[in-house]
Amino acid sequence: MSAELPRTALSWKILPAALLSLSGVPLFALDNGLPGNGLLGYGLLVASVVTAMFIDARLMRHLALIAAGMTIFSLVPLNADLSTGHMALMGGALALAVLVPWLVSRFVYREDIITFPVNTGRKWPLAAKLYLMGVVALGYFILPVYLIRTGVYQNWPDASDPDVFWRLFVGVNSVGIWDELFFICTTFTLLRQHFPDWLANLLQAVVFSSFLWEIGYQSWGPLLTFPFALLQGYTFKLTKSFTYVVSVHLLFDLVLFLALVHAHNRDWLPIFLY
Repeated sequence: MSAELPRTALSWKILPAALLSLSGVPLFALDNGLPGNGLLGYGLLVASVVTAMFIDARLMRHLALIAAGMTIFSLVPLNADLSTGHMALMGGALALAVLVPWLVSRFVYREDIITFPVNTGRKWPLAAKLYLMGVVALGYFILPVYLIRTGVYQNWPDASDPDVFWRLFVGVNSVGIWDELFFICTTFTLLRQHFPDWLANLLQAVVFSSFLWEIGYQSWGPLLTFPFALLQGYTFKLTKSFTYVVSVHLLFDLVLFLALVHAHNRDWLPIFLY
């Protein structure tokens, strides 16, 4: 449930949350090997938690959880290197980035805030099913144009080799599931304890989009990823279902995967218009 606070109290609490959200830009979106960007990003994370300490102790604890997760996955290269070693390293870091906040929240803070609702017991209405079809349609028309015209498909490896083909499939879908675990079920959920839903959603979407930039969605990719992150947060608010938001993400990622294969090999999968 979103927080409803007096305007003065809310305005003070926005500062540390905004610092945390903006830290994703130098940590991920501007991560080009320059030490200064990393130092700025970590500095903003520290400033976020320290500032919150003087404003609201509970906010500080929750921002510390998000900052811990961000720090963990910022320590490994976030790219589409499909070697076994890198996939294991990146997979381990991403797993810890979700597990550490959940474990601390549940067993140290004694809270039951971070949850991953799979079986909600509610059927998906017709509108939800139509939305899934709309996601596939949008991906079909937009992704090939975006990937090929900008050349960002080269941020992912050519899947001509069968081994690379399946590694890419697993990697794309695994990261998609993780996105919902960390940015929606963890970050968005914790921020909703302190801010209105719309504001919590904007804050998580900045970090979400920064992460996706480093993963490979560059050029004008944020024009796709930022609205997508907002829609995922809003969808989770409406459905309260991890299963549903993951279904949305995996359907989109399926089209992404097929479009990547097509972009590298135009005579493969001649199902796209571009």
